[in-house]
Amino acid sequence: MLRRGQVQTAAGCAGAVLVTVGALLGRPGLVHVYAGLALLVLAWWRYDRHGSARPWVTLALWAGPLLAAPPLFSRDVYSYLAQGLMIADGLDVYRHGPAALGGPIAERVPAVWQDTPSPYGPVSMLVSRAVTAVTGEHAAAGVLAMRLVALGALVLIGLVVPLLAPGHAPAVFRLVVLNPLVLIHLVGGAHNDALMVGLLAVGLAAAVRDRPVVAAALVTAATLVKAPAALGLVAVAVLWAARSPGRRPGVRASLGTGAVAAACTVVVTAVAGTGYGWIGALDTPISSDNWSPTALLGRWTAAVFAHDDVGAALSVQLWRWAGVLATLIVAGLVWTYRNRIGVLPGLGLVLLAVVAFGPALRPWYVVWGLLPLAAGWPGSHRRLAVLCTVLTPVVLPDGYAADLTEVLAAVLGVLLGAAVSGLVRLPVPARAVPR
Repeated sequence: MLRRGQVQTAAGCAGAVLVTVGALLGRPGLVHVYAGLALLVLAWWRYDRHGSARPWVTLALWAGPLLAAPPLFSRDVYSYLAQGLMIADGLDVYRHGPAALGGPIAERVPAVWQDTPSPYGPVSMLVSRAVTAVTGEHAAAGVLAMRLVALGALVLIGLVVPLLAPGHAPAVFRLVVLNPLVLIHLVGGAHNDALMVGLLAVGLAAAVRDRPVVAAALVTAATLVKAPAALGLVAVAVLWAARSPGRRPGVRASLGTGAVAAACTVVVTAVAGTGYGWIGALDTPISSDNWSPTALLGRWTAAVFAHDDVGAALSVQLWRWAGVLATLIVAGLVWTYRNRIGVLPGLGLVLLAVVAFGPALRPWYVVWGLLPLAAGWPGSHRRLAVLCTVLTPVVLPDGYAADLTEVLAAVLGVLLGAAVSGLVRLPVPARAVPR
């Protein structure tokens, strides 16, 4: 007879299989996808926190089936592959979009990004180039390879969790590594955010273990995947200063962190051979059509000035700047109360502020601040779990907006998944909910 933890693991695995099967079926499989999501999410919430389950086995069983699915909830992975092929063809990824490449991979990139230059740094470009050097224009092989990169990053996160959260590592592992939002979007979607967060996590672990130079190098590498990780350099400098004797440790730690970051940036950019165009392309995801609180407010305000082009454009820009101001206010408060908040939770809060008030918001962006916040603030686990649960299913498996029929199919799938979960009577150990 299956033990408590094994039942939960099996239910989550069944959910992942259903998600994969439904995604392969396309629109007719939408009910399967959302039934699988419900099973996976409920298994995660009920996941045993008393040790009868094996978390690494659970990771393999929950993530493994997703490797066979088509790209889930986004087609960004085709942009990564197209960029790797563009570099091989000598095209400047920071001046041209995938349309300049042509071919079967570029054709799979959503139309909105066809003429958009890459916003990613040289480490991301190195990975894309390495993957496409092996897989070429074979789309399925390329997607699988990018997923393996994401899964490898997730393994790195799991390995350093005990260093970042020594007092409650099992709970943090469950909240972060086994999180359906992480599995579905970072592994299923093959997003390079997984690599960014993985390098950031290892860098923070090195900083906590008093290896500041290694920490600064790793966090810089994360920044050269996606720019928001640069906030981790502030955390490295603060931790470095706290362990530095003598006068003005903060100044010396800041200069040291900056020097390591600059040196690593120069070396990695030279190795990648893509130049510094990524700095100018950092605003690539920014458009008034993005979904985010500031973008929505900008569009609503612009509608008021529908007959005034200047006023409409200005209102959108003003809301963007309001988002920047709100983020700076959060960062200022975190810095002011840093001794009370703590370095890791402070970093997590600022990263979540960047997500909440930024010009573009995707469900998986929340993962940026998930680990440092969970590691430093055990009391935040339940709220973070609720947030991740809400965000996991908010977009369709193909990444496009839903019509009424698709919404009804998704709701039906969730209800069926919840019913199956109830029928198998998954055991709920005392205080098992992530917290």
